[in-house]
Amino acid sequence: MIGTSIKSRRKALRVTQSQLADLAGISVNTLYKIERGQANPTLEILKKIADTLGMEVCLRVRDLEKLNDAAG
Repeated sequence: MIGTSIKSRRKALRVTQSQLADLAGISVNTLYKIERGQANPTLEILKKIADTLGMEVCLRVRDLEKLNDAAG
């Protein structure tokens, strides 16, 4: 899950949600929801968070196919 990876990396770097949100240019509420799995970030927001945490964004074709199948 994306949120748990973000949360784990943030905690490993000893960064608060408020600090990460500020550095990534997003709201704390958005970050909170992403970390809890209550929201799915856009690719743009995900890239901002990943860049801030020194992570890479990887999308697997298999995952995209699952999303397309679920969407109908």
